[in-house]
Amino acid sequence: MLSLFVSPQIIFYEDKHFGGRYHECMGDCADLHSYFSRCHSCRVESGCFMVYDRSNYMGNQYFLRRGEYPDYMGMTGFSDCIRSCRMIPMYRGSYRMNLYTHADMGGQMMELMDDCPNLMDRFHMSDFNSCHIMDGHWLLYDQANYKGRMYYLRPGHYKRFNDWGGMGPRIGSIRRIMEF
Repeated sequence: MLSLFVSPQIIFYEDKHFGGRYHECMGDCADLHSYFSRCHSCRVESGCFMVYDRSNYMGNQYFLRRGEYPDYMGMTGFSDCIRSCRMIPMYRGSYRMNLYTHADMGGQMMELMDDCPNLMDRFHMSDFNSCHIMDGHWLLYDQANYKGRMYYLRPGHYKRFNDWGGMGPRIGSIRRIMEF
């Protein structure tokens, strides 16, 4: 029986334009530094990944789908190196999340089940201090129209904005990850 499932795979390269040593990865990797001192390009063979400019899934985040990324710095403008990555699991189902104005799921609550290019237009506010992801995988952006810094959220409770890596409570837009 032929399986249609393809394992997610990303290949990291030491130098720009896929040069130097490389490391193949099919899942999460908390510290790419153990394979080489720098990582300046990558190729996503299948699946979707979040890459981070610091070890242990910290720092600036960037969403990668299938494709070639010959110059990480030119692509993101954030940093000169990829230090860790997290595989985004394939998900088919409903999407649902609650946003809260206060920490610890307090204050006013807003529910989302679809993409929202501008939270200020939709809810007349953009500062959210906590959230609960019930279903699906999401990308938060600190600016409207899916621009600025992005943050990956998987199902779970995020009691404070720094739990998702945010520098502050401002969220400009939110998008479901449906790239599969």
